[in-house]
Amino acid sequence: MTSRGVEWLSAAADDPEQCRAVWRDDPRRPCMLPTGRLFDVVVVNERLGLETFDQLLRRGAPFGPALVDHKARCVGFFLSSDSQESFTHYLGRETQAPPFYRYLNTKSVVVVPGPMPMAGDRYQWLRAPTKRPQANPLRPVALATMLVAAAELLARADRYAEEYGSPYAAVAALPDGASTDGG
Repeated sequence: MTSRGVEWLSAAADDPEQCRAVWRDDPRRPCMLPTGRLFDVVVVNERLGLETFDQLLRRGAPFGPALVDHKARCVGFFLSSDSQESFTHYLGRETQAPPFYRYLNTKSVVVVPGPMPMAGDRYQWLRAPTKRPQANPLRPVALATMLVAAAELLARADRYAEEYGSPYAAVAALPDGASTDGG
């Protein structure tokens, strides 16, 4: 994370200077920050969150910082504050049955990783803030769209696994000398 990212993120704290002082002393230390002032956070389960993150990244879609809490097995996506209406609107346009998520805004908090988490830390950045994110009305749209797409992809993969099982199990079940390549 850059110093501009630290400045932006710590500005959300009740005492920004104290937050920056904590991070100067221990850059790995997580910090609890209120949501709704500078940013909101959409939280989903880890499996869905990692697939959504991958889809956003692969497609070059606009999205902001994202974090993972390995112990709670969840991923949080940062949106501009007051994005809830837009996010839920576009989520509703994508599906009648959206995947489970929590939307953190006013009167909520999120635990964020320190600026320099290490491998194995509970809280880690998938995409750390490098500066104050520019307002982009397409971020909630992209997140809603990719969240639904990722949920559908995972559901299809699960159905395939239920129907056909492991590809290794199918190969093991072939008669001796049989081939899976048609030859």
